Amino acid sequence: MKQILFTFILALSLSGCSNWVYKYDISQGNYLNQDDVNKLRINMTKEQVQFVLGTPLADNPFKSDKWHYIYTIKSGKTDLTKRKELVVTFNGDMLASISGDFEQPEDFNKSLDEISN
Repeated sequence: MKQILFTFILALSLSGCSNWVYKYDISQGNYLNQDDVNKLRINMTKEQVQFVLGTPLADNPFKSDKWHYIYTIKSGKTDLTKRKELVVTFNGDMLASISGDFEQPEDFNKSLDEISN
């Protein structure tokens, strides 16, 4: 009986140590910051946008005029999840607009040709 009681107390005290276990932060998707978004300009081609931002996380294979760049990070300590999204919209093969959790760049409406001149 003493051995069972000792085992139970030992198991109970060790279960209190589970808060010491380190949990990793889990990040998924396309990490973007405002500096990356600031490089976008209206009338950029899809290839130019992909060069600046990388391959989109989600796009529609039947209607590829919108690309979604989504990034989530789940904290290991608090289990809180943060999510950022950028939606890039094209008109044909040219960049038309951006929306989401990032600010539109001041020079977004100036094409690359206007800036280089």
